Amino acid sequence: MAEESLETDNPRSSMPAELYHPHSKFSQWKFKLFRVKSMEKAPLPSETQPEKGALLGISPPAAPNRELDNGASPGSVMKLCLGGKSKENVGSPSRRVDVKLQEMDTHMNHLRCFCRLCGMALRKVKGPVHDVHGDLDEVSKGALRKMGCKFARWAEVILKVFKVDVTEDTESVHPLSFCHRCWMAAIRGGGVCSFSKTRVPEWRPHSSLCHLCYPRKPSFQRTGRKRRKAIPRAQSLAKRIRWDHGDSISVGERRVLRPFGDRHHGPVLRAWRKPSTQREQWVKNITHCQKDHLSVKQISEKLPVDFLFSFTCLVCDHLLSDPVQSPCGHLFCRSCIIKYNYVLGPHCPACNLRCTPDNLTSPAKAFLSALQSLPLLCPKTGCGKQVRLDLFKAHSADHDLDEQDANKQSSELDSYLLTNKGGRPRQHLLSLTRRAQKHRLRDLKNQVKVFADKEEGGDLKSVCQTLFLLALRSANEHRQADELEAMMQGRGFGLRPAVCLAIRVNTFLSCSQYHKMYRTVKATSGRQIFQPLHTLRAAEKELLPGFHQFEWQPALKNVSTSCNVGIINGLSGWASSVDESPADTITRRFRYDVALVSALKDLEEDIMEGLRESGMEDSACTSGFSVMIKESCDGMGDVSEKHGGGPVVPEKAVRFSFTVMSVSVLADDDEEEVTIFTEPKPNSELSCKPLCLMFVDESDHETLTSVLWPIVAERNSMKESRLILSMGGLPRSFRFHFRGTGYDEKMVREMEGLEASGSTHICTLCDSSRAEASQNMVLHSITRNHEENLERYEIWRTNPFSESVDELRDRVKGVSAKPFMETHPTLDALHCDIGNATEFYKIFQDEIGEVFKKVNPSREERRSWRAALDKQLRKKMKLKPVMRMNGNYARRLMTLEAAEVVCELVPSEERREALRELIRLYLQMKPVWRATCPAKECPDQLLRYSFNSQRFADLLSSTFKYRYNGKITNYLHKTLAHVPEIIERDGSIGAWASEGNESANKLFRRFRKMNARQSKVFELEDVLKHHWLYTSKYLQKFMEAHKDSAKALQASIDPVESLEDEDMSLEVVDF
Repeated sequence: MAEESLETDNPRSSMPAELYHPHSKFSQWKFKLFRVKSMEKAPLPSETQPEKGALLGISPPAAPNRELDNGASPGSVMKLCLGGKSKENVGSPSRRVDVKLQEMDTHMNHLRCFCRLCGMALRKVKGPVHDVHGDLDEVSKGALRKMGCKFARWAEVILKVFKVDVTEDTESVHPLSFCHRCWMAAIRGGGVCSFSKTRVPEWRPHSSLCHLCYPRKPSFQRTGRKRRKAIPRAQSLAKRIRWDHGDSISVGERRVLRPFGDRHHGPVLRAWRKPSTQREQWVKNITHCQKDHLSVKQISEKLPVDFLFSFTCLVCDHLLSDPVQSPCGHLFCRSCIIKYNYVLGPHCPACNLRCTPDNLTSPAKAFLSALQSLPLLCPKTGCGKQVRLDLFKAHSADHDLDEQDANKQSSELDSYLLTNKGGRPRQHLLSLTRRAQKHRLRDLKNQVKVFADKEEGGDLKSVCQTLFLLALRSANEHRQADELEAMMQGRGFGLRPAVCLAIRVNTFLSCSQYHKMYRTVKATSGRQIFQPLHTLRAAEKELLPGFHQFEWQPALKNVSTSCNVGIINGLSGWASSVDESPADTITRRFRYDVALVSALKDLEEDIMEGLRESGMEDSACTSGFSVMIKESCDGMGDVSEKHGGGPVVPEKAVRFSFTVMSVSVLADDDEEEVTIFTEPKPNSELSCKPLCLMFVDESDHETLTSVLWPIVAERNSMKESRLILSMGGLPRSFRFHFRGTGYDEKMVREMEGLEASGSTHICTLCDSSRAEASQNMVLHSITRNHEENLERYEIWRTNPFSESVDELRDRVKGVSAKPFMETHPTLDALHCDIGNATEFYKIFQDEIGEVFKKVNPSREERRSWRAALDKQLRKKMKLKPVMRMNGNYARRLMTLEAAEVVCELVPSEERREALRELIRLYLQMKPVWRATCPAKECPDQLLRYSFNSQRFADLLSSTFKYRYNGKITNYLHKTLAHVPEIIERDGSIGAWASEGNESANKLFRRFRKMNARQSKVFELEDVLKHHWLYTSKYLQKFMEAHKDSAKALQASIDPVESLEDEDMSLEVVDF
């Protein structure tokens, strides 16, 4: 090899063999002159051909030495020496085809050494080589499945990660393998993106300037330095044997090739082959059909040579497989002729006429039947059967199956053989020290590790546990096997901390209760099924706000840039904001932006899944995300408890919460936003995340304003900025849109500075008075908004026109205080339903007492009508009377069944029909404002809503005029006048209701009992923390997966009894 490297650096190594003779006596400088002059006086091809043949002594072309092709392209020198013609243009057509085959064989050998994706040499990259067109192996498939990639072939992964389509690659142009470094890049990107800058080279077909076959020598490039001389040979080398060069062929300086049959001389570099043998090898490298096609030698009978030749492919010399016929009448295998034409051009290999794949036709049926009936001899040792050609494939498949079964049995027997190495008797494995155990099992450990790396993605622990599990099963140790399997699958044994945290939060267990359960289970079963409390606290940190890093661009005004902010005191800055007065409340909250970041990270899996389902490129969607937030605030009423000390504060509480309603994205090349996540249960307490808890009466306007004002400031600053948050491994940009819709009538008037609900101005959406709304019940539009209320408050405060109180009140339309929080002008579906049910409850009483005939009934009469109504509802519908209308009572009262029960007490048939008609119209209108998406859920009722509302208003103003003469309730006015306009603007009313916040009222009481402490301050912190964990999507998924954990727990504590008593029904806590 050293000699070869030295010789290839010599300038004469690039000289063609036709111009050099081994007995040349020219020195180096004379040779340069000779080479230039010979190029100037190059003879014609007709004259050089016999001289060249005489010089070589043989007619076939010399096989090219691959190691000699590293210099400048020989084609260029040959073209000069042969008078402007290349070496390929000289000679017969068969000779030109052989030269082209030879070049393509060399080119394809070079391609097999490179990576298809990065272009590096495969030998320079450590690790296995992977097939571009192959299927995913188990290790890669398992690793990609964990990251959400469901592709089955490498071609799909490469297209997604490297943006290269390899499905149409050919072996003559592109490498068919890629290196382990590109494999790691695809795995790290999850099969969807690449985190490394891999530049895929452009692979071109072979040509005379191919950089793979004729690379440039760096030693011949002009670098401005003098060329180094060749290193002289060492004097200690043995003396070379002098060869007789009389019959040798020169291929370069100090290199010779011997003719065939000359075996008495010394060794040569490469043996000569016959042209037919060399041509056959080149064609095999192009077609690669040796394993698929059958040889002619397998025909059992001795048939004429010409007869066999008709069934032979003229490209690969095998029996025809899927034969096709060219226009010139020659027969080939379909795959062989297609590959041959792609590499060497569209011509027939036999007669050199033009032949394209479109010109190929199927042979005659008689020929095909004769081909399929050829008798073949099975090459399997010991078989010797004669099988027809069409049945040979099935026969070989049977042999392969038998051979696989035999190899499997032999490998199993070999693995159990013990080797007696002599010496003292072997001690048992368990009696050895740990070091001796490692030494004895090192071979087995290495084998298992290799298997785990190859098949299971390096998960050595799972492989060993599975082996132990199978050993226990084979020895009928099923009880230990069940315990091990439960531990491996996380069912009731060795539960993960997140699962234990989800169980604790959803079952409202206090610290002492959980610890008692943990110790009891551990002492009873002897195993640590549940995790200790300190591991649960570590799991809490990742789910609570303040764990994830983020950035706002531009930075939020008057808000700290710190990211690790947890629960803070809601009274921060109180002394400077409320006249130095002491705080008469306790409040705890999260910072608004930190809570939104934690909520988005909790939805990370759903957001990425939405991107994949929408068919959007993950790496292209890094900006343009829009998040819609629903805000809710409501008082929880009296929450007094006997426990808890601290300052005397009102025993009424208020909760401010938010819900992530939807996430949409606007891609760079799209014009419309695509919604990738929509909250499936917007009115559930599981989706309503608490932001602030405070002990304050919702009627205390000053205190409520002071506590919520920092939240309003943070909200306003977030509207003007965008959040940069890592999602799916890439930084993404989010903008937030807030809608304050989860408020009841009382809270809306409190936040917008309006008068109480019993004032003259009936509506929070329009400027109508109560008298105007009763006269015109349907035709109204939304006119109020937050900015207009602020302007009216300034007029109320300054009175610029010096008006009287009544004139000023009529001008500002009921605004009497400063609006401090923007609310979205809409209708709260839950309180609308409750308010309307309250009104119908009074209508039922009036119809029972026939108030339309009386002017002013007494209080005792009304009381008797109500008692009769409650008694009838309790008797017929089992509806117990309530002190205050609630949602459950309203749902059961507003039904046709309840109307029929009430009609039994109404004396007049005409009034009964009017009451039934009123209920029927109301029940047709109700789904429109209660549905999450009325356009999909109740399109017919939505189309008829205007007609039904007008009919309903006509009934109120005519049949029930005694009650609605000059007056109407707030919610009936909104139901009849504003529902169609809100639906047209927002698309829904029910999805934006405050039901989720109202449903969480019972959670506050349960969490307060769960975290009973001596101090209300720490108690409120624990309630806020556990309420946030209760709404975590991450923990909800664990609870869904482990909803039968109580049964698993019972089985793990006492598996024998649970197996013997399978029919006994257990009362399982529904988590």
